[in-house]
Amino acid sequence: MSRNGVHARVSPEGSLEILSSKEVNQLKDDGEGGLYHLFRQCALAVLNSGTISDDSKAIMETYQDFGLALLQQPRGIKIELHNAPPSAFVDGAMIRGIREHLFSVLRDIVYANSILATAGWYNPERSEDITNLVFQVLRNAEILRPEHEPNIVVCWGGHSISRDEYDYTKDCGHELGLRGLDICTGCGPGAMKGPMKGATIAHAKQRIDGGRYIGITEPGIIAAEAPNPIVNELVIMPDIEKRLEGFLRAGHGIVVFPGGAGTAEEILYLLGVLLDPRNADLPFPLIFSGSKENADYFEMIDQFIRNTLGDQAASRYRIIIDDPEETARAMNEGMETVRDYRRYSRDAYYFNWMLTVDPIFQTPFEPTHDSMRALNLSRDQEPHRLAANLRCAFSGIVAGNVKAEGIRQVEQHGPFEIEGDPEFLEPLETLLDAFVAQNRMKLPGQSYKPCYQIIEKAE
Repeated sequence: MSRNGVHARVSPEGSLEILSSKEVNQLKDDGEGGLYHLFRQCALAVLNSGTISDDSKAIMETYQDFGLALLQQPRGIKIELHNAPPSAFVDGAMIRGIREHLFSVLRDIVYANSILATAGWYNPERSEDITNLVFQVLRNAEILRPEHEPNIVVCWGGHSISRDEYDYTKDCGHELGLRGLDICTGCGPGAMKGPMKGATIAHAKQRIDGGRYIGITEPGIIAAEAPNPIVNELVIMPDIEKRLEGFLRAGHGIVVFPGGAGTAEEILYLLGVLLDPRNADLPFPLIFSGSKENADYFEMIDQFIRNTLGDQAASRYRIIIDDPEETARAMNEGMETVRDYRRYSRDAYYFNWMLTVDPIFQTPFEPTHDSMRALNLSRDQEPHRLAANLRCAFSGIVAGNVKAEGIRQVEQHGPFEIEGDPEFLEPLETLLDAFVAQNRMKLPGQSYKPCYQIIEKAE
């Protein structure tokens, strides 16, 4: 494919039009600590949007001769592309939405790196500094709009779903859009695209100009879940933990559709944060929604949560089956509760400052064979800490499934080992087996070999 790649020069549009010489040099640096490899990886993912693949390692190998260079010019910058995916172009010109995404990648990589490298106030071990970093990246991307009342619905769900499941997410997005609600997702295909597609039609019907379809991603996952073409506001957070916090800080409510390990990771992150006693009274509407064919799926998810985190965790969400209209109506009512609470407490509409995120949910987890084995998967801990460890276990599975570094580790050293108490691991294994049987680990038509194995804790 790369032999037929496109050579082109592209100018920015709106996102980032000028860079300093120092920033350009950092982006050219392909040595250790340089930004070239990170920028190349994310840029290739954006240019490869629309290709049916969730194997980031395979994508990088397919386009191993893809290259890019920044050209500093008196009036700004251009990106010179070599052997770029042809699907990003029409009659030799780059598709406008892809061009916007490409320069969003550049904007966020430059900005986040600038804070991480030079900001004297930033301490990666201080919780409030991490939250401020999330805030500043979102603000710099113009996601935070002070004049807007709460209306951003975060939609989570799998990239590997059936056509019927996709249509259901689209129907829900349509109902949400008819009520003037905007959509934020992980920006990829499947349940991340469906709600946006439904909302675009609804916004057109309601003559809503400027409908927002926000995509929040991170470098490790972007190649496996490239931004879908409906996304009109793209943000690349530095890592998965800041991505997840970004959803909770910028969003006002969440709808979860069926998915696999990544969706389970998101659910556990959110429930873990909400189970923190300091967030007990904070309203955050959370709905699990699916078609009637998904009733068993959500019964399984509900049972897993009750078996591991307890009934208190289950009290934080509502399950709605086969009713997109009720899903949207309930979320719209939840938005009113959020608005009233923030007005009363004098919290910002555009950023959930009052939400407490414990450092255990902010510290980057690097999935390795040692770190996966070291996870505390037993009941002798507070529920929100247990949720944090479970979240990390699913994060490791996601890495082994679709992230280039995780795939390499599994190829070299075998499956990740997940160890814990037998009573506790049984519901986890049941859930994972169901994800495999329902083809939720990889895109349809792809064979799946588990990147993990469950090991009972030695006495």
